[in-house]
Amino acid sequence: MNFMLLAETAATGQNGTLGGLITFIPLILIVVVFYFLVIRPQKNQERQANELKNSLQVGDEITTIGGIVGVVVRVKDDLFTIVTSNEKTRITFQRSALRSIDMRDGQPYTPPAPVKTPKKKKGEDEPTTDKKEENK
Repeated sequence: MNFMLLAETAATGQNGTLGGLITFIPLILIVVVFYFLVIRPQKNQERQANELKNSLQVGDEITTIGGIVGVVVRVKDDLFTIVTSNEKTRITFQRSALRSIDMRDGQPYTPPAPVKTPKKKKGEDEPTTDKKEENK
């Protein structure tokens, strides 16, 4: 109810600075929601994809974005070569073509979980001693 009264006074032109602020509140809320629902998750996905591409090793069984499955036989700079069939067909791709690593060392590959370091609390670095123990 109170918000409706503020919006009404802004629409009639009373209290101009408050009216301008109320006009921008929905826009600011949309930007904040957009950041948390779209931009932040996309950055996390890009980070995970880069970690996957950088962890590529010779011997990994992989799938490319085109659906080609093979075993990595060479990794060099931004390129990697895979063998795809019994005829030993070799195809070279860019790392950006990597979709997933399916097997590593004969085991199903699971990417490592991101490690989050806990934030230190104030005074946590300092050793704690009891004053009673010092006096004894």
